[in-house]
Amino acid sequence: MNKKVLTLAATVLLALGATTQAGAQESPDAWPTRPITLVVTFAAGGPVDTVARIMGAYVGDILGQQMVIENAGGAGGMTGTARAAKAAPDGYTVLLSGSAIMTQIPNFRKHMPYDPIADFKHVALFADSARVLIARKDFPANNFKEFVAYAKSHQSTLRYGSAGAGSGSHTCALLLDGAMGTKITHVPYRGAGPAMQDLISGRIDYMAEQISTATPQIKAGTVKAFATLGLDRGPGLDELPTGEESGLKGLDCGAWSGFDVPKGTPDAIVRKLASATNQALANPALVERFKSIGVVVPAANRRSTEYFNRFVKSEIERWKAPIKASGVTLD
Repeated sequence: MNKKVLTLAATVLLALGATTQAGAQESPDAWPTRPITLVVTFAAGGPVDTVARIMGAYVGDILGQQMVIENAGGAGGMTGTARAAKAAPDGYTVLLSGSAIMTQIPNFRKHMPYDPIADFKHVALFADSARVLIARKDFPANNFKEFVAYAKSHQSTLRYGSAGAGSGSHTCALLLDGAMGTKITHVPYRGAGPAMQDLISGRIDYMAEQISTATPQIKAGTVKAFATLGLDRGPGLDELPTGEESGLKGLDCGAWSGFDVPKGTPDAIVRKLASATNQALANPALVERFKSIGVVVPAANRRSTEYFNRFVKSEIERWKAPIKASGVTLD
């Protein structure tokens, strides 16, 4: 009896070993054969999380496997990004990449837990989003010029919120600070969602928030909007002037999102994920869904893997001067 049990156990162990070995040797052409973890570097409920859930659902359907959201917030997005950089390069960990974590934070710090170029393959750019200057609903200004004037005269008591130190919302507020000639107190949060909650309740005074999460609150009247902080007016908020139109020249805080995978991920997987991303972006329903939250799908010539890798490098260079001029470092 014991001999039979031992024989059975040995057979099971051999079968498990063969299965594990087969899994380890999975052909990149067979990918994906199981759910994919999509790492989102900010808290649930914020603009990055919203875009991730929409895009993940469409791309997962095309690939035939679910993209499971993992919210790994903290350190302005660095915690989740570093986690993705160290993941196995097998296609089962995908990073929801963005302008802050890839091109802005690296300009604030000399010491980084990841390298935006050396540690990742940038697969596909899929979303552009404007930022909007929003304030608590009882903020004592009625337009952008009045906002600037009030900020200058009350800078010692005002507080702005962000999704974290070095995040896109922090960087944009810093640029706004410099353009206005003010030095307002910064209150960092673990994501845009918690910051928005405190703005609505009046615990902070204003934010430079992505249009996707700002628009519903603007329409609901829970916050007050003053300007789009990019070179173009935002979709769905066409009546809102840009900062440049209101007198602050060259203030461009647009945000973008894309998919990244760890360096070493097979090219066949990169091509398959890029193809699924572009298939999703060709779906009119997705385009309209994005438009409803103020997100624009990039032109087709900006959605290739080759373009995205060039673009990330150029964005790192673009942010060097304004961030250096701000005098803020996060080391």
